[in-house]
Amino acid sequence: MHVVVNAATSVDGKLSSRERTQVAISGESDFERVDELRASVDAVMVGVGTVLADDPSLTVKSTARVREREARGDSAQPARVVADSRARTSPDAAVVDDSAHTYVLASDAAPGDRRARLTDEDTDVVVAGAERVDLDAALAELEARGVDDLMVEGGGELVFSLFDAALVDELTVYVGSQVIGGRDAPTLVDGDGFTAPDFVALELLDVDRIDDGVLLSYRVQH
Repeated sequence: MHVVVNAATSVDGKLSSRERTQVAISGESDFERVDELRASVDAVMVGVGTVLADDPSLTVKSTARVREREARGDSAQPARVVADSRARTSPDAAVVDDSAHTYVLASDAAPGDRRARLTDEDTDVVVAGAERVDLDAALAELEARGVDDLMVEGGGELVFSLFDAALVDELTVYVGSQVIGGRDAPTLVDGDGFTAPDFVALELLDVDRIDDGVLLSYRVQH
């Protein structure tokens, strides 16, 4: 499976403010780029924190891109994937509506009733791991179900876990021209963090100016 992490951050690397509410960092041109990237992959992934905070749909917005997906034999929309160890995703969340198929990645610690209420013809609960989602095993299961290209849209805890498991192949970061600040504001990569000599090494592939910011594209060096 090919995994690309895509995010928009402030100059100081923040995804949002300390209030953890959605912040407009990029503009229309970058929104179009993200929509095009979504349309090119088999599935789009977020962590449950993003679902609870932002209630995203994770769907392709452009009808032309939807038609292009269908023309090449793909589903109209990429699948949605939620990393949710305790199955806290609400059955009413936008990410589990009927506009696309959804996989909720849970652990054995997720209560059975929560798993059951999320399972229907459009949503599958994939259990991997004891207390937390075993991302390596979960992504292998998704690959077995036809997910070869996966786009990850955050948040910082999930992105750290994917880097920690050496599952990320590419990273694209739009850096907007603003400073958010705050020791409690979420960053691109949160979690426990890395220490030397185990920092994640990246190879810079490209730098593009988009809107009033820059897009940095990297390959992860494994």
